[in-house]
Amino acid sequence: MRNVLPCSQSITRVHLISAAAYTGDQHLTGVRGATAPKTANPSSVSETANPSLTDSDTSNSGQPAPENDPQRLVVTFADNRHVTHLLGPHDVHLAQIEQRLDIDAHANGNVITLSGDVARIATAKTVLEKLYERISAGEDIGRGDIDGLIRHAHSEKPQATGMAQIRTRKRIVTARTPMQSRYIEAIEKNDLVFGLGPAGTGKTYIAVVAAASYLERGKVDRIILSRPAVEAGERLGFLPGDMRDKVDPYLRPLYDALYDVLPPEKVEKDIEAGIIEVAPLAFMRGRTLANAFVILDEAQNTTTMQMKMFLTRLGENSKMVVTGDPTQIDLPKGQASGLIEAVGYLKGIDEISRIRFTASDVVRRDLVARIVAAYERAEAGRPGR
Repeated sequence: MRNVLPCSQSITRVHLISAAAYTGDQHLTGVRGATAPKTANPSSVSETANPSLTDSDTSNSGQPAPENDPQRLVVTFADNRHVTHLLGPHDVHLAQIEQRLDIDAHANGNVITLSGDVARIATAKTVLEKLYERISAGEDIGRGDIDGLIRHAHSEKPQATGMAQIRTRKRIVTARTPMQSRYIEAIEKNDLVFGLGPAGTGKTYIAVVAAASYLERGKVDRIILSRPAVEAGERLGFLPGDMRDKVDPYLRPLYDALYDVLPPEKVEKDIEAGIIEVAPLAFMRGRTLANAFVILDEAQNTTTMQMKMFLTRLGENSKMVVTGDPTQIDLPKGQASGLIEAVGYLKGIDEISRIRFTASDVVRRDLVARIVAAYERAEAGRPGR
């Protein structure tokens, strides 16, 4: 097994210097590929320096630096192979950090130089360190992982345990927002969890990943996935085929999540064996769901009686996750949503957790987050709200 240096040892040297006082190589203007300042023994892992950001609040003349004087932070990593993955193709990951944090960054070999506001380059350094640590552990990283680290760094209530993760044999799924971390932790801690919020926040996907992890670890014997068969504001009419063919269109998002975290051949085999069951809500009546991880998706489209029926199916050694978006109810006009009622009725009961996502938790893409935020503003401004 390849030995992996911990993050604290993998970063060999950190320097913070005032841009106004910097008198070295004049090519350090934030252009990627420029020559970085030389450091003593850059490959020496034992000579780690982590000066406080306040140590450079004065220039070489001894006078206080201007309030908005940008700073430079030089970070050296130990393994060039990992740095290649850290930067991404054509330094795309570094460019993303630049754009999101409004700083300048460039790389030269295993040295990355960050320039800009002190707090922002400190955040960039933290993000780079955590990405490097994950790469060293054999994980893949992408744009979503970078966004997630930045969101966690900006969180007013950072997770004491860091970014929560769920592991399956096929992949490691890491929370991309602080609320996703709380959601993962709530699923681990409680037997019944409500995940509420807009589309694109990962409510269903994380629940399915957690279910797959529980099944692989032998903590449950089966996975049961369900949705109410309610059309989204349109009549589809008669659907041909057997029962599975008829309900598959409603359950496709659950299948997609399963195939993403489990090998396709295992999904098909487990479905045939009944270890993974995907069924409409109406099929849950009269059953006791023991030793199972049960997920009800699109729960905002359940009626009061349907929700009560589903929640009371929970058996011994089982977990249940109920997800839905209370703003996208497709029930007939005047019909109360069982999800909204259940969240209110069950408030204060132990072993039940409610996680509420907002537009700031949308991870699908920035445009989706802006769309959700626009609708939230419009709905908040309606009379009676």
